[in-house]
Amino acid sequence: MTTESSSKSRPGISTFKGEDRALRAGRLGTGGLLLSVLAATAPLMVVAGVMPTTFAVMGIVGQPLLFVVLGVVLVLFSVGYAEMSRHVHNAGAFYAYISRGLGGTAGASAALVALVAYNALQVGIYGIFGFEVSGLFATYADLSVAWWIPALVAALVVGTLGWLKIDVNARVLGVLLIIEVALVVIFDIAAVSDPAAQGLSLHAFNPDTLSGAGIGTALCFCIAAFTGFEQAPVYAEETSRPHVLVPRVMFLAVSGVAVFFALSSWALTVATGPSAIVGEAQKQSAGLLFGLTEDRLGATFTDVLHFLFVTGMFAALLSFHNVVARYAFAMGREGLLPAAFGRTNSASGAPGTGSLLQTAVSVVVIAVFAIADDKPTGDPTEPVLHLFTWFGNIGSLGVILLMAAASASVVVFFVRRGAAGAQAWRLITSALAGIALLVIAVYTVKDFDVLVGAGPDSSLSWVLPGIIGLAVLVGLAQGLVMRARRPEAHARIGLGNEAFQLEKAAEETP
Repeated sequence: MTTESSSKSRPGISTFKGEDRALRAGRLGTGGLLLSVLAATAPLMVVAGVMPTTFAVMGIVGQPLLFVVLGVVLVLFSVGYAEMSRHVHNAGAFYAYISRGLGGTAGASAALVALVAYNALQVGIYGIFGFEVSGLFATYADLSVAWWIPALVAALVVGTLGWLKIDVNARVLGVLLIIEVALVVIFDIAAVSDPAAQGLSLHAFNPDTLSGAGIGTALCFCIAAFTGFEQAPVYAEETSRPHVLVPRVMFLAVSGVAVFFALSSWALTVATGPSAIVGEAQKQSAGLLFGLTEDRLGATFTDVLHFLFVTGMFAALLSFHNVVARYAFAMGREGLLPAAFGRTNSASGAPGTGSLLQTAVSVVVIAVFAIADDKPTGDPTEPVLHLFTWFGNIGSLGVILLMAAASASVVVFFVRRGAAGAQAWRLITSALAGIALLVIAVYTVKDFDVLVGAGPDSSLSWVLPGIIGLAVLVGLAQGLVMRARRPEAHARIGLGNEAFQLEKAAEETP
């Protein structure tokens, strides 16, 4: 069979183009994959930013218990999600799994939601990154630097690294992550060694601390801290044994993150005393951790912590950038984006066009908020803080919905394969996780005004989550149009490189 006859007999599917249709295998082992995934959780950013905010805004002392509860929910989710990773190896991860279970149209919708959500998560971090770097220049160099300057520089550096081999990226992420985690652990030990007047109280793990109307919204705050662990399957094509490494890394990541954050948030309550943590968080906000370390570990340690706070955010930026680039690559390869996105960089094997797309989106958004910063509405930090909170919560909502849909897809996938009996316990855990995630998604939408710091009557409470809703609808429309006009391309959604390997085999058949 010739290439020409094959392309004519199979309309809607481009002919096999060679290795540029596939990501390079064998680049990541367990360590590299784990570090790439964990970097997106930005542990220091969570401990210094998310935790004090949750204590302050929600007034719930039991945040450590929330991390345990969410850890259980996400482990349940990971059981089915990890099993799917043994059957599906695709850089499109979420949308590939959803396609296999719920069909190509649902997969097309999930693909666009994933692209929007992870872009939002990545771009949002540039706001807080630029703000913190600007503060470091002011504090240590007595220089006034607009926040958007370091943000733009970071976007260009991240974009450059995105063109390099993924194992190079993993080493950069690994070094930053290990140092960052080590410093938080040192603080945890110092807090436990030198507790406040209430001593080593375990009150924060008491279920009574979770009573109140704010529990649902607090869950929304905390689940954002886990975002990143679910990215392991995105790198499946770049590992040598994806059916082994991806499930292993997922369970290591989610369990490690849950324990780490539960203990670190408990250490904050020990350092201030459970009865004082809410008041201290409201008074010091993101300065809470740094104030506590300065009292116990000195100014030098705190200065280093400030620096690592910035490098940790950079690691998260790079990690999310890599994920967005791979989603764009998978979508381009399957006709959901222009074909140019479905090509890899010939030198490094990285998804270069997807990397360029993510960089361009970042630069444009930073520029828009920089222009807004020239016209402050009373508070010159508003644009940068809005960039972080608005985009971060848009992204979190998208990921929560994707996890819920993936849980449903796991159930349908194995039932359709006649494996419901053999996979019964995995289907049960997936169903339970899916229900829990849907509940969290409902609370996220309901309390979006609280999450982004807007008033209850603000249009932001529906405009911002509406971005994810619009992505859902546009993706569904794209899937329906593709099914009507290019049915073979629609059938290929979620197959990833498998479709091209099959096509290559067909073309090589005499």
